[in-house]
Amino acid sequence: MTLDQRQLRTGFGRFATGVTVVTCRNSAGEPHGATVNAFTAVSLEPALCQVTLTRSSKACGYLADSPFAVNVLAANQLDTAMHFAGRPQDPGPRWGTGPTAPVLLGNAATISCLPWRTYDGGDHLIVLGEVVDLELTNAEPLLFYAGRFRNLGPADDGSHWAVSLDCPEIGWFPAAPAAV
Repeated sequence: MTLDQRQLRTGFGRFATGVTVVTCRNSAGEPHGATVNAFTAVSLEPALCQVTLTRSSKACGYLADSPFAVNVLAANQLDTAMHFAGRPQDPGPRWGTGPTAPVLLGNAATISCLPWRTYDGGDHLIVLGEVVDLELTNAEPLLFYAGRFRNLGPADDGSHWAVSLDCPEIGWFPAAPAAV
């Protein structure tokens, strides 16, 4: 069975994601970045995250065994997302120096990584990074859904997780079941 690539892309696009720019240094040592929404947490111990890049992208070639940063874009960084998606903006992005690689300024979060492993992902390369530094802000994240950039809507109406065993305030899936 062969799936229609457009339909597959549309189906994948039904999953809302955050928007990141993966930054590293190019072969000349200059800062380089690529807009990536294929990002996920992998492990807490060791602290690992994953980015997935198109094999034909320049960033894919620069990330082989190189330190990198995952810049989780804030809602007001749409121009930054566009810049690194191949639509240069003027003015360009604001750069800073991170502990492992160049970073962008103004992010919702910045996750600095050392290379861990890479895996074949078909027409993509799956890159795992060991998180060695994390910077957080209170900025709302930029989102991507159904082929468009989005922002978070208003907070929920007060319904609460407490009715669920998975309440984030008491911990996702406690390590040990409660004694009976």
